[in-house]
Amino acid sequence: MTKDRSKIESADFQTEYEVRLKKREQILADGKEPYPARTEKNQRIKDCLENFDAWEKDQREVVVAGRIKSIRGQGGLSFVGLEDESGLIQIVLKKDHIGEKLYGDFIGLIDPGDFIEVVGAFFVTKRGEKSIDATAWRLMSKTLRPMPEKWHGLKDIEERLRYRYLDFISNPEERRMFIKKTRFWKAVRGYLSDNGFLEVETPVLEMIPGGADAEPFATHHNALDIDLYLRISLELPLKRLIVGGFEKVFEIGRIFRNEGIDREHLQDYTQMEFYWAYADYKILMPFVRALYQTAIKDALGDLKHNWNDHIIDWSGDWPIVEYFEIFKEKTGLDLKTASEKDLIALAKKEGLQPEKHPGKGRVTDLIFKKIVRPHFVQPAFLINPPVEIEPLAKRMEGDPDRVERFQVMACGTELGKGFSELNDPVDQRGRFKEQMKLREIGDAEAQRMDEDFVRALEHGMPPTGGFGFSERLFSIIMNRPMRETIFFPLMRPKE
Repeated sequence: MTKDRSKIESADFQTEYEVRLKKREQILADGKEPYPARTEKNQRIKDCLENFDAWEKDQREVVVAGRIKSIRGQGGLSFVGLEDESGLIQIVLKKDHIGEKLYGDFIGLIDPGDFIEVVGAFFVTKRGEKSIDATAWRLMSKTLRPMPEKWHGLKDIEERLRYRYLDFISNPEERRMFIKKTRFWKAVRGYLSDNGFLEVETPVLEMIPGGADAEPFATHHNALDIDLYLRISLELPLKRLIVGGFEKVFEIGRIFRNEGIDREHLQDYTQMEFYWAYADYKILMPFVRALYQTAIKDALGDLKHNWNDHIIDWSGDWPIVEYFEIFKEKTGLDLKTASEKDLIALAKKEGLQPEKHPGKGRVTDLIFKKIVRPHFVQPAFLINPPVEIEPLAKRMEGDPDRVERFQVMACGTELGKGFSELNDPVDQRGRFKEQMKLREIGDAEAQRMDEDFVRALEHGMPPTGGFGFSERLFSIIMNRPMRETIFFPLMRPKE
């Protein structure tokens, strides 16, 4: 009869945990500290490897510290793989070199996963491996739990995301991805700052969630005894700053949307938005293209990357595509003459559920995402959509049924959106009212009336261009689902 594997693993884990716990007790009994506060570490492993030849020649002694990735050897000789954030190096411990007591303590009390400090000089083994010949070692942190699958890494993606710290221990390439992500946002911040934008912070808690079509998270403020929402966008507070006299502002911050989870969507994620007084959407497009090219080049070292079966190239100019023209080309419907009934019929033909998306604008957007959007593979600007789908953008001069908006399209999705901001308070109040009608018939994502924002516009906002994108862009250039490019994505609790 086969034993239950989970019980075997549980028993094995419990045994190893108890063994390590006893080693910790022994260390304390010997008068040593298993978790000291300070280390004498004076070199990173990367620097040791880069300067190895010169430092070996100088017989330089260094102090390194890190996590033990492997231990092998026999008798009076042990080879230890030691890793810090910068790299991995071999440590050689010889009993006749460091002494019987230190060597015996290492063999008897130290396990893979423990953190140690090592003093030693450089040499090359007979097999040609660059190593540090240890003259002393000291325990920095005793681990009680064994590492996943004896350093072969977690295979199941759900387990990797649930225990992300183990994923980072086992998969250095995952750590490297987040270094790229830091470079990405640093480049965005630097580009905007270098172009005269002021970085600001606006509230996460709002009385009225606005600036996007999304369902918010609700909460309660005990001290003020009021219900509030987590912001779904950065837009409206930043526009209030433009009203207040700031002319170039941006924010990189967390936003929260109570929607579904898929490859491109999460409930909380980082978004960047900037607002530029006296600019319109035509001025913004080349500026945004240069921003993307800067951030992508800094993160990847290149403007090309793999996405599914395609090589995406962000260099050069990007084509400009008219919304109405591409919609007619891919669906056969002319949005200038198509009725809401025509759109609903097409949506149903495509197997969509237009009844869940009331209003002409919602049905148009639903069809666009299903039929038209997948055709955008290489970067392009999509411009001038119908007014029904964008309640915060300025109407086009000479064509009030369209708005001055552009989207960055690539890899079959939207990767940023900007427009000439609506600054007519009368028109803005009217569009909010249309959105409220949609809410009344069941559209939970329709925008709410924000009287304070309209009041701000009534005090006057200059012509302004605004743009925003989320960390979806980074996940796309990594060709990874968005939740895999976030440190600790929210997971359903284990039963």
